[in-house]
Amino acid sequence: MEREELAAWLRLALTPQIGNGTARRLLAAFGLPQGIFEQPEPALAEVLTPAQVRALRTVPGDLEAQVELTWAWLSEDPERRRLCTLGDPGYPASLLHIEDPPLLLYLMGLPLASGTPAVAIVGSRNATPQGLQNARAFGQALAGAGVTVVSGLALGIDGAAHEGALDGAAAGQLATVAVVGTGLDRVYPRRHLALARRIAERGLLVSEYFLGTPPLDSNFPKRNRLISGLSQGTLVVEAALQSGSLITARMASEQGKDVFAIPGSIHSPQSRGCHALLRQGAKLVESAQDVLEELRLAPPGAPRAAAAPDASAASDDPPLLEALGFDPVVIDALVARTGIPPAALQAALLELELAGAVARLPGGLFQRQGSA
Repeated sequence: MEREELAAWLRLALTPQIGNGTARRLLAAFGLPQGIFEQPEPALAEVLTPAQVRALRTVPGDLEAQVELTWAWLSEDPERRRLCTLGDPGYPASLLHIEDPPLLLYLMGLPLASGTPAVAIVGSRNATPQGLQNARAFGQALAGAGVTVVSGLALGIDGAAHEGALDGAAAGQLATVAVVGTGLDRVYPRRHLALARRIAERGLLVSEYFLGTPPLDSNFPKRNRLISGLSQGTLVVEAALQSGSLITARMASEQGKDVFAIPGSIHSPQSRGCHALLRQGAKLVESAQDVLEELRLAPPGAPRAAAAPDASAASDDPPLLEALGFDPVVIDALVARTGIPPAALQAALLELELAGAVARLPGGLFQRQGSA
């Protein structure tokens, strides 16, 4: 992209009162942005309101600074940094069919090839240890099957899903796509700086926001339509009833995509969103193979993932793990179930915690760690 073309696209995107929908009408009527700005006012008035015509005739005050910033950012690594416009043949086809497709997409990382199978994995920022383990395991299994994992780089489930995908993907595969709510010259949360760098090397970072855009609260629900739009289905691992993940699930449903949910403990607030989705018709899944088969992404002849063991079957688990079950439990309840003195029970739980078999939760709760 030449500098003049870049400036014209940025000017169109920066113009007040010209949203994505109005910009699409202008592009349909007059072609590329350079042609739009060459139109006489009577021609523009056929498409725009008088206030919009005046706005389009005024050069945005921050245009030159944004052009300089973007040009320098692109020039720093032209192989991995790209600005994809709505008029670009490489614009993701799946996003053309969502509500309000972005005028500009900032991309950093590997190319996103047309037809790439992709599944979104989303969930709570305040995930339980079991939820993090499930997200990582599903991400790893899906990536291992050649599916790109899409998420939002947030703390909790998002980060675990990205990490799992990076661990499971083959060399050269587009492991994961992170759709962020800031400019791509920023990383939020900062704790995920190293993860973002790994994604830029083996996956793709995507943003519709101008460089320099800070992490504004309103940006994150809006970007969720891109997470679901880039995916063939959306899996919610854990979610509270007011979770932003439910917004992504709703958008996926509105886009005609499949929604999947993992059931959890009836005592966990982080499972209530998933249970609500299941009541609304989301598909219950227990393994990545369930997702692959539902979306017809499983390779022909692929073996079925092993089913969870029957709870009535004989178990080799230690008695304390048997007593724990899979729901969060307080130590007093464990004392009552096992008859083990509190001091000895605390020591035994610590050993299981260090072995990764038990997680210590807020509020003095303990929970058994199971396989996803």
